[in-house]
Amino acid sequence: MAEQTNVNNQEVQQDLSEILKVRREKLRTLQEEGRDPFQQTKFVVSHHAQEIKDNFDALEGSPVTVAGRLMSKRGMGKVSFCDLQDKSGRIQLYARKDEMDAEDYDRFKKYDIGDIVGVHGEVFRTQRGEMSVRAKEITLLSKSLLPLPEKFHGLTDKETRYRQRYVDLIMNPEVRKNFEVRSAFIKYLRNFLDNRGFMEVETPVLNTISGGATARPFITHHNTLDIDMYMRIATELPLKRLIVGGMERVYEVGRIFRNEGMDTRHNPEFTSVELYQAYADFNDMMDLFEELLSGAAKEICGSYQLQWQGEDIDLTPGWPRLSMAEAVKQYLGVDFMTIDSDAEAVAAAKSVGVDMDGVEPTWGHALYECFDQKVEEKLVQPTFITMHPVDVSPLAKRSPKDPRLTERFELFICHSEMGNAFSELNDPIDQRQRFQKEVEARAKGDDEAGMMDEDFLTALEYGLPPTGGLGIGIDRCVMLLTNSDSIRDVILFPTMKPLD
Repeated sequence: MAEQTNVNNQEVQQDLSEILKVRREKLRTLQEEGRDPFQQTKFVVSHHAQEIKDNFDALEGSPVTVAGRLMSKRGMGKVSFCDLQDKSGRIQLYARKDEMDAEDYDRFKKYDIGDIVGVHGEVFRTQRGEMSVRAKEITLLSKSLLPLPEKFHGLTDKETRYRQRYVDLIMNPEVRKNFEVRSAFIKYLRNFLDNRGFMEVETPVLNTISGGATARPFITHHNTLDIDMYMRIATELPLKRLIVGGMERVYEVGRIFRNEGMDTRHNPEFTSVELYQAYADFNDMMDLFEELLSGAAKEICGSYQLQWQGEDIDLTPGWPRLSMAEAVKQYLGVDFMTIDSDAEAVAAAKSVGVDMDGVEPTWGHALYECFDQKVEEKLVQPTFITMHPVDVSPLAKRSPKDPRLTERFELFICHSEMGNAFSELNDPIDQRQRFQKEVEARAKGDDEAGMMDEDFLTALEYGLPPTGGLGIGIDRCVMLLTNSDSIRDVILFPTMKPLD
């Protein structure tokens, strides 16, 4: 069996080598004839495939120019049929030798599947009723020197599809839909925030300090300054400096970089939006997030009812809001609000099967681990989980009702965190103390812990108004809107390990 497989592979390689040789010979002949397709610099397109189909009655008999990639050819002597694919879809080309320059027709018959052509012709319907373009002139605009994947099997291997997205988009046009939805969501997001008085800004990707989140950063080196720099793991601290400066409502859509693991929900570089609103709190951020995501679903998908990861998701506004302690009590039967000591909290967590090894033995960490390990996986419908422990929320404002907790929420849909928000901590003294804990954790080997940011503390000392802040994972929102199981399906060029 192995020998037969090797023989088949050798035959494929031999066939490929011959195809490559033939295509390059065709190119050489064209160049020698003074018809080098790579010398073409422009072709004016009047219509796209879907536009012709959508307006066929009005366009029938009219001249058009179309351009795209040849995806199939069916020759019958002096008549040829082809499928031309452009950004909107496919349309049939009909070419007759007696309706074109004879030499141009003969050259056209030598073109290969995958070649890019420009066509002057007119819109008509064939005897079989197919909407088509009757070609009068066909110009080779680019020569495909590599063959497209075999017609019936196509490009199905996911690893190859992610590595060669350009071929994936050619062979699997439905893939484009995910990225059209992604573009539509970002456009909707910007309009949503702009219409509410937010201003879009840009902040540095390279920083001298890693901060704004708990994550392992990528480290690079600035040659001129001769210093190490960190690719940002969040945009939070620069944006809050702008609130101090009086901008009041700001947001940034940008790439974030975290030197962490990769799975179906994580990519080392991803896109987020962070927004900050002065004189607002985390409740305002919940209202805004619910309105944004439900509105995007209605606008882009046409419904609040979506499917994701095999679940029916209902985004109709009015999502549940549970404190983390309430969620743990509801799903695990442990009432942390009646527990006072760290030791009792840790014991309660262990009693429901929570692994506390390597976790700081505090009330807050015990509550968080109960939720993270046992409850999060149970949340399918959109649910806001509020009032997170201060131990795991170094930048959120403490709750006036319970100093162990913060005014923070995360939105969960289908077991996935979609966004994170705070009533922002604006007490510089409290913030310094929390930064100090991060510094101590880093000194003990926690390379995901934050650093002391003296300039940010200085900004806080000038006065940060009460502020609500929200960070949203754009990739995960697009996964939801497109019913995609992997983050790689909504990132055009996901991070991949190099091939040997």
